[in-house]
Amino acid sequence: MAAYTKWQNQSVYGAADTLTDVERQLDRGAFFGSIHSTLNHLLWADQLWMHRLAGTPKPSQPDIASSVRTHDDWEVLKADRFATDERLIDWSLHVTEEDLSGDLTWYSGTYQAEVRRPKWSLVVQLFNHGTHHRGQVHSMLTAAGTSPDDTDIQYLKSDHFRWSN
Repeated sequence: MAAYTKWQNQSVYGAADTLTDVERQLDRGAFFGSIHSTLNHLLWADQLWMHRLAGTPKPSQPDIASSVRTHDDWEVLKADRFATDERLIDWSLHVTEEDLSGDLTWYSGTYQAEVRRPKWSLVVQLFNHGTHHRGQVHSMLTAAGTSPDDTDIQYLKSDHFRWSN
């Protein structure tokens, strides 16, 4: 799923590169409004889950509402996205069953309460959340007249996989 995430992020960012900043920031009626804002939110969420699961640094924005402002500059957003994808892949190559056993407890700003969930289920959440929001971006990009790659996992080529460092 880390390889799939990287592949799909390369696809949507490549398609979004064909648009102007104004087109990327246009409110298209999605949950987070624009392509740019949705991609900011997705990066923020991936960084938050990696912080919780792998101990990487916290994202720069403190909450969901501000997640859409993670990076105003498109090139900076892309660079951070691709660096985060590499960290995600590196982590996925080294994570063990022991790392994912037991529960994780954290304070949720969304629920304004402490939450506890099995760690393995939070890895599912990380990848499912990304697929959900990239699907929204894919739809917005298609409506804007650009063509991201197909999303079907069977089209993921073996050269996208990195089995070891």
